[in-house]
Amino acid sequence: MPFSIVGKGLRLAVRLTPRASREGVDGVIEGADGRRMLQLRLAAPPVDGAANAALVAFVAKALRLRKSEVMIATGEKSRLKLLELSGDPADLKARVEAWIAGST
Repeated sequence: MPFSIVGKGLRLAVRLTPRASREGVDGVIEGADGRRMLQLRLAAPPVDGAANAALVAFVAKALRLRKSEVMIATGEKSRLKLLELSGDPADLKARVEAWIAGST
């Protein structure tokens, strides 16, 4: 899976495609380095942080979290991002697994 449990939350690896014709999850992919990540598409352009804001809102809505519980830890100016989700790790793990399973 494209996530790891850390402290009081979960880290989720994401590959974002901005300016997509449709929004959604394209499943889990493997990068050139062998790391797994969640492939997401969003319509927002990568201008002035619009795609990052849309990503946080999209993930928060999908996982039933507050936007303040979703943070971009690394990759603010990259397609490859590492998100930190705050909350109970076991609950977050179950939500992410269900989200991925429901999107394929």
